[in-house]
Amino acid sequence: MSSRRFTALVELTRARILEFVREPEAVFWVFVFPVLMAVALGIAFRSQTAALTSVALLDIGEPARRAELEQKLRASPRLQVRVLGEAEAALALRKTRVEVIVGLDPAAPAAPAGGNAPPALVYRFDPARAEGRAARLVVDDVVQRAWGRADAVATVDGPPPARGARYIDFLIPGLIGMNLMGSGLWGIGFSVVSARVNKLLKRLAATPMRRGDFLASIALSRLLFLGLEVAAIAGAGRLLFGVRIEGSVLAVLMVSLLGALSFGGIGLLVAARPRTIEAVSGWMNLVQLPMWLLSGTFFSYERFPAFALPFIRLLPLTALNDALRGIINDGASLGMLWSPVLVLLVWGLGGFLVAVRIFRWQ
Repeated sequence: MSSRRFTALVELTRARILEFVREPEAVFWVFVFPVLMAVALGIAFRSQTAALTSVALLDIGEPARRAELEQKLRASPRLQVRVLGEAEAALALRKTRVEVIVGLDPAAPAAPAGGNAPPALVYRFDPARAEGRAARLVVDDVVQRAWGRADAVATVDGPPPARGARYIDFLIPGLIGMNLMGSGLWGIGFSVVSARVNKLLKRLAATPMRRGDFLASIALSRLLFLGLEVAAIAGAGRLLFGVRIEGSVLAVLMVSLLGALSFGGIGLLVAARPRTIEAVSGWMNLVQLPMWLLSGTFFSYERFPAFALPFIRLLPLTALNDALRGIINDGASLGMLWSPVLVLLVWGLGGFLVAVRIFRWQ
């Protein structure tokens, strides 16, 4: 590369950096918003040693039996019991204020006078939610023990999850990956289309500037903020929740750099042709939506059917999240992560090369 071309690339990159810094909204979404999301989700899903199961007890049925059931439920340190009416309990379950509703079975025969027969109960919960299924088992265990059930096998609880196995440890690498995707796609794609809409690209086309230099300057300007983006999220996780990087910090930066290059190439590809902000917004959402849903930022993508997993692992955000979690949580080396690294390389190089060929100034 000649010195004149290198100088042009430096000046173009500098212009893109100044353009970004002078937009407070862009700075907020790139640096501040991911940290706030990490804090909010970390608090919402923090590890608790004495989490209580919320139970709604229906205030219907035979008063004496209901009072006996309420007494036994409240005696358990594992439950938080609320006595509610039918409509109130249904609303509380729908709003997830309680995990399970317990009531006396109205179809069961009345208890004999002076007897101590156990009541017949009806449980209502959402079987699609793991919390609802777990709450049903907890409440039933409390009730069965209260009426005399004895365990055939002696068991003890093991230690709580170690660092690296908590939800916040799973979340932080996913937020880093999601932020790199957003800054690569929206940051690069919007700046290109905005310049096209404002006729700036038409003016640049009249200069001796090379198309590849212009596109490279946009990608490089984003890469210069890479360290700050990663440090903001990883630092918040470390300071607030004790999330540690088990592997090499250099490996985290290298994978993040590769992820930023990958999404930068995709962002340039998406912005190569659209002539309006509305058009590029639609393309951006179309590209990002599958990765938001499938790539395992907030929950494991392995919950999806087995036949879909090979295709999900080919998505760039999936590859980036897998590589970051492998280094941060498991201490893996780059050599052990060759598969997701290869996926990121293919997406980044392919996106940039195709973008250069189909890019339009107007």
